[in-house]
Amino acid sequence: MIQNIETLSKIKIKHIIAISIGIFIIILDAIFLLKTRWTYSIFIIGLCIAALPFFLDFLKENKRQKEIELMFLEFSRSLVESVKSGMSIPQSISIISKHDFGALSPYLKKLSHQLEWGVSIRQALTSFGRDTKNITIQRAVAIVIQSEQSGGRMDDVLGSVTSSVQSIKELKDERKSNSFSQTVQGYIVFFIFVVIMLILQVQFLPKIQEMSSGIEGSETSVFGKTSAPTDLNMNLVLLELITIQGAFAGLMIGKFSEGKAKFGIKHSAILVISGLLIVLTISPP
Repeated sequence: MIQNIETLSKIKIKHIIAISIGIFIIILDAIFLLKTRWTYSIFIIGLCIAALPFFLDFLKENKRQKEIELMFLEFSRSLVESVKSGMSIPQSISIISKHDFGALSPYLKKLSHQLEWGVSIRQALTSFGRDTKNITIQRAVAIVIQSEQSGGRMDDVLGSVTSSVQSIKELKDERKSNSFSQTVQGYIVFFIFVVIMLILQVQFLPKIQEMSSGIEGSETSVFGKTSAPTDLNMNLVLLELITIQGAFAGLMIGKFSEGKAKFGIKHSAILVISGLLIVLTISPP
């Protein structure tokens, strides 16, 4: 508990520093670069710096969950071999937990201590699965608990669970490798879209504005009623289109490559930020 509080305090300090730097950059941008072609680019950079720790924490957590899932597979294999040799599950877990399993080690040590203190296997495993916050591990633990309650052979059950976790990992790796080309295509399509938006903004929109300047301020008649022409900011519309395209393209890339749209947040951030910076920097003021 104390360790979690200390970690939370470090995270808060890190976030506050990044947010302060981002706000400072935005203030300098408003003072020295206001109404220049660099105004919005520097503003986006300031926002990115402020949000960077949150984004890095998200990536770090995803990486940690993948490591936990991989180490759980190694732990399951060791547990199966130990149980088949004739040792009980608590004894096997107590011995195996002394080995290094990376990000999974703290949870295994807690599991071992709970079993040593007399906590039932069901309660200890349930707490173990809940603490890891990993869906694959929680499902595997649920299968083991149900088998233990029904009186099944634990070595056979653990072997089946290990094979299942291994199959899930292989399927994820295969899907990720097969979707690499789709990921590259998604990036290429997005940047082609950005180039098209730039061409529209640089070549066609100025000509359209020149053509409409002759009738600027005039009134139009619609069904006998007069109304002033709408002043539509096409530059803003193009930026909104790029933002929407990048956000949803990134989510789709994450869905195809790793099975969940939340893993596409990093792709969305990269596409949206890079697209906006390109357009805001290259486009005329």
